[in-house]
Amino acid sequence: MTQNPPDLRPDLANARLSRDLGTVRPAGQPTIGMVSLGCPKALVDSERILTRLRAEGYAISPDYAGADAVIVNTCGFLDSAKAESLSAIGEALAENGRVVVTGCLGAEPDYITGAHPRVLAVTGPHQYEQVLDAVHKAVPPAPDPFVDLLPARGVSLTPRHYSYLKISEGCNHKCRFCIIPDMRGRLQSRPHRAVMREAEKLVEAGVRELLVISQDTSAYGTDWKDREDKAPILALARDLGSLGAWIRLHYVYPYPHVRELIPAMAEGGVLPYLDIPFQHAHPDVLRRMARPAAAARTLDEIAAWRRECPDITLRSTFIVGYPGETEAEFETLLDWLDEAQLDRVGCFQYENVAGARSNDLPDHVPDEVKQDRWDRFMSKAQAISEAKLAAKVGKVMDVIVDEIDEDGIATCRTKGDAPEIDGNLFIDEETDGLTPGDIVPVEVDEAGEYDLWGRLAG
Repeated sequence: MTQNPPDLRPDLANARLSRDLGTVRPAGQPTIGMVSLGCPKALVDSERILTRLRAEGYAISPDYAGADAVIVNTCGFLDSAKAESLSAIGEALAENGRVVVTGCLGAEPDYITGAHPRVLAVTGPHQYEQVLDAVHKAVPPAPDPFVDLLPARGVSLTPRHYSYLKISEGCNHKCRFCIIPDMRGRLQSRPHRAVMREAEKLVEAGVRELLVISQDTSAYGTDWKDREDKAPILALARDLGSLGAWIRLHYVYPYPHVRELIPAMAEGGVLPYLDIPFQHAHPDVLRRMARPAAAARTLDEIAAWRRECPDITLRSTFIVGYPGETEAEFETLLDWLDEAQLDRVGCFQYENVAGARSNDLPDHVPDEVKQDRWDRFMSKAQAISEAKLAAKVGKVMDVIVDEIDEDGIATCRTKGDAPEIDGNLFIDEETDGLTPGDIVPVEVDEAGEYDLWGRLAG
């Protein structure tokens, strides 16, 4: 599990909220703190909860001591994630004492209360009403219509110039290593109009980049029984692309209709970026994972995407050390990576998850073998990344400015870089006129293993 980075974690980012909202806390106003763990989907849930609480008159506390109660939004994807969530709950109990637990781990309430019986309440993922009920019971609201003014875009825990846009909940896949469908249920897509209304409001409020997220983005809308389109994500991507913001698609499974997204990327309506969880390349491993075992056809698809959109950036994640993985199967993965030449790659060592069917598979791989394979995989991925970035030296590309530090160094991202998971482009001179959210042309003059450096062009 990854925690939201220090400047974006809700429990730390809340220090910005009182300044950003321009409010002064009146005497007696109830306050709530929040700790958010896990993925961007959980971050969106945290934003929605805080927005509702803010509208009801609650102040948001930047620390434990100033909060009347604390919400911990948990992650439960891996056993290590569960352990970190329990640790965060324990810390909140020790520092504050009044804790409401929500999120993915909340789907296992006995697991939480068994470790921390003093928590006030436990709710599952995206159960917003139950969270609010628990907060109301612990800390009754005291709304003041003359003071509690909610910004048009609600409470945001990301920088003002980009925002996550969640388009669905749940997943219909049955991967043996994953318990997300058990925690978050089957696919439930938000209505097209609701997604577009939220996106339009975000862009009107100054958001320059929308990061589209779900558990299975390319399956968006396929749960609608009365749908007219076979693949509703195509129409949604087209409409989002008309808003004038950067549109970045995450967690896209490589269904055949994904090829129909590529023209929009080539034309500039959607960023030429696909985040696709391939997970492995050997067909036998993929079958044991209960995932589509078509690695060879995937290479053909990648080649087709690149023919139509040569600038496309492909990122993916993989699992090494899956139960039964042989050295030959792992070598196949390395050979596939050589051929695929993916731009951005992440890798995880397989880990048992309570409730996952993969736990019962035979021939689990020893930890030292997992570590060796992870090291070898990441060494190859790093070499590919370094070569691809070196080829960008001398090119001019648009970047979005994320931050300018006290030394005047601007941290930026290209169209091929998502915040917090990909690389950065740094500008270390003539940055006086730049502000976060600016999109400017930059000439790349230096490349590293994962990052670029450049100077303003023109």
